[in-house]
Amino acid sequence: MPSGVAALTFWIIVLVVGVATIAFKASGPVLLGGRPLGPRVQSIVDLLAPVMLAALVVTQALGGDNEISLDARIPGVAAAVVAIWRGAPIIVTMVIAGLVTALVRAAGA
Repeated sequence: MPSGVAALTFWIIVLVVGVATIAFKASGPVLLGGRPLGPRVQSIVDLLAPVMLAALVVTQALGGDNEISLDARIPGVAAAVVAIWRGAPIIVTMVIAGLVTALVRAAGA
């Protein structure tokens, strides 16, 4: 396939995926309008963001090449958990996590 055709195919795919993404994201507000969600559905929606964030943190902190990786990120995440538990602002929490991770890495080097 000539490169011009391949480039055109690529951009058509990007455009189709972009339009599908916009349509998918708009479907909730369009279908629900201003109607409130039921209490059971609302309780699920309220938990989606924290659960997704926790899953991302665990994946990034423990994930390796098809194995669990225990390294300096674990104490950093633990320090962030303690900072959040103690009521630290998110910026302070991020700095603490970064510093603890850096110090553990420096101590192990």
